[in-house]
Amino acid sequence: MTALVLTRDASGEFVLPAELLAAQFGWPAETLQGLMRRGLVASRVERGEGEDEGRFRLTVRCGNRRWRAVVEADGAVSDQHFEVIQTAGRTAAP
Repeated sequence: MTALVLTRDASGEFVLPAELLAAQFGWPAETLQGLMRRGLVASRVERGEGEDEGRFRLTVRCGNRRWRAVVEADGAVSDQHFEVIQTAGRTAAP
C-alpha cells in the first residue's frame, strides 16, 4: 500500500485533490465537488504544539461524516480515520 503524502501550495496551505479527498468519504469526486459548491464541506487545520510540534491535524467534515488525518512535517499522513458521527437528538436506525 502506498503511503499518502500531501503537498502544499506556495502559501503553505495543504492541497487535497478532489479525487483523493472524495475517496476518503467513499464518493466519486463529482459528488464531493457538488457538495463543496453548495457550501456543505468544512475543513480545519490544527498545528501541533509541544511534543506534536511539526505535525498537523486536518479535519474535513460533510454533514455527519468526518475524515481526520495527522500529517507529519514532510507531508506524510501518519494516521487517518473516517467516521460517521452520531448527531444530537437523532437515534440510529435499527
